[in-house]
Amino acid sequence: MENLGGSLIGLVILVLSIWAIIKIVQSGASTLAKVLWVLFILIVPVIGLIVWFFAGPRGGTTP
Repeated sequence: MENLGGSLIGLVILVLSIWAIIKIVQSGASTLAKVLWVLFILIVPVIGLIVWFFAGPRGGTTP
C-alpha cells in the first residue's frame, strides 16, 4: 500500500497508451505511419502520448 500512487500512475499510463494505440489503428494514416506511432508510444510512453495527442494522426477509418 505504500506505493499505491505509483501504481495508479502506471495504470493510467497503460490505459492511455492502449487507448492511443486503438485510435492510431483506427485512423486514416498510412500503415507505415501507424506502425511508427505505435512504436513511439511503446518505446517512450509518456512523451509518446503527449506528442501523439498534439501531432498524431486524426480521422476515422479508411474505406
